[in-house]
Amino acid sequence: MEVTIDIDGPVPQFEQLIEQIKAAVTAGVLKPGDALPSIRQLANDLDLNSKTVAKAYQLLARDSIIETKGYRGTYIHPKAKANCKFNLQEWTLRKLSELIDELREAGVTDSEIRNAFADAINRQRSAK
Repeated sequence: MEVTIDIDGPVPQFEQLIEQIKAAVTAGVLKPGDALPSIRQLANDLDLNSKTVAKAYQLLARDSIIETKGYRGTYIHPKAKANCKFNLQEWTLRKLSELIDELREAGVTDSEIRNAFADAINRQRSAK
């Protein structure tokens, strides 16, 4: 699999990497159990900051597209192809949009929604 990152493009580099790995899984180029390069190796190969690759790998692992097996490496998850079909970001946006519509119908202003959202996030952070 060949990955190309457009450093001048509008899409963040970690998102480009995520989408290319997902596309390779969907197309069958990457199959369950296939090994991926280490974060450091891929960062060097793509001339990226290792934190950028680490963020992509973290989000791919969260979505069960890849799995890390400690010092043994990072591999394509057994259910990666099915998991590529679910987009957590789109789901989150849809859920928030539904809630925003409901709040607006109740007369809540956008400013009040933003403030309440920020307060809710801060309270969640403080509770942890």
